[in-house]
Amino acid sequence: MRALNYLELKSQFDRAGIGTAADQQRRALASTDVEVVTSPWTGPREALSGSLFRDYDVAHCNVIGPGSVAVARHAKHNDIPLVLHAHVTREDFEDSFRGSNFVAPALERYLRWFYSQADLVLCPSEYTRGVLESYPVDAPIRPMSNGVNHDSLSGFRTFRDEYRDRYDLEGMVVFALGNVFERKGVTTFCELAKRTDYDFAWFGTYDTGPQASATVRRWTQNPPDNVTFSGWVEDKRGAFAAGDIFCFPAKVENQGIVVLEAMACGKAVVLRDIPVFEEFFTHGEDCLKCETLEEFERALELLERDPDLRERLAENARETAAEHTLDRVGERLAETYRELLGSDDDSAERPKT
Repeated sequence: MRALNYLELKSQFDRAGIGTAADQQRRALASTDVEVVTSPWTGPREALSGSLFRDYDVAHCNVIGPGSVAVARHAKHNDIPLVLHAHVTREDFEDSFRGSNFVAPALERYLRWFYSQADLVLCPSEYTRGVLESYPVDAPIRPMSNGVNHDSLSGFRTFRDEYRDRYDLEGMVVFALGNVFERKGVTTFCELAKRTDYDFAWFGTYDTGPQASATVRRWTQNPPDNVTFSGWVEDKRGAFAAGDIFCFPAKVENQGIVVLEAMACGKAVVLRDIPVFEEFFTHGEDCLKCETLEEFERALELLERDPDLRERLAENARETAAEHTLDRVGERLAETYRELLGSDDDSAERPKT
């Protein structure tokens, strides 16, 4: 079986969760019998002869742009099973870039149309399935974990001294990792830092141009004295090595790969109590969940003075992350592709949602 796994605008998404998710899909499928092609396009010679698309049995797109629309149309016209991966929703687009909230209603209409073309929509969580059904998307929808690439985190501890020295971090370091957005909770992160004496570090890119939101510009240009915004880091293992408590006050997530990565590294994790995290993480067992600034502050104080609690949460977090291996993701993806190919038979059932 040959499957297209297409990440449109790869260079733009390499530093985002969508790029990580697509990379993990490909790594997961490497252990299966699925041959993966990453581009739908043929070479110049074939294109001149009128053949623009490569041969594949299943088309799987991770982005929502014009290239993916072309792949979707080609798949529908040629009876190729089409999987569209819903990494983007209106809800997680809001509070990201300047003007994103203004654009969000139009994006929802576009997503409803785009995802409805699929033979199957994959999404990272039951929460996201509920969001898509509310639009509504007219296609079967199946939740499937993005998983976590444990190999990409191997040896992270060796980076601790280097990254703590580079960013002048001391003591119990509270950290986050990923693009800096208000949706990710940057205001909560900074307001929490102002209430404590801990060093805070947010590892990840942030916009400085006209597309940057006013909130992001405000915090990154004038952060509290104990907050460091690193910008892009060349190796995420350095972030997980330098930090001690992973604090992720995101307002909306479809799953949160970075949370699983922090757990795989055995970090104590403090999360905002939002619906999607109810599916994967349990307060007091593998994380602490908070709603207010006061609760976040108490959680950090508790973790500082109770090392046994930190260790227990960290050990349980490792076990949680172990449930999301790429081997399991690969098996589920390969099974999904086989189901879709079998659905070409009139006697076959549509994919179960």
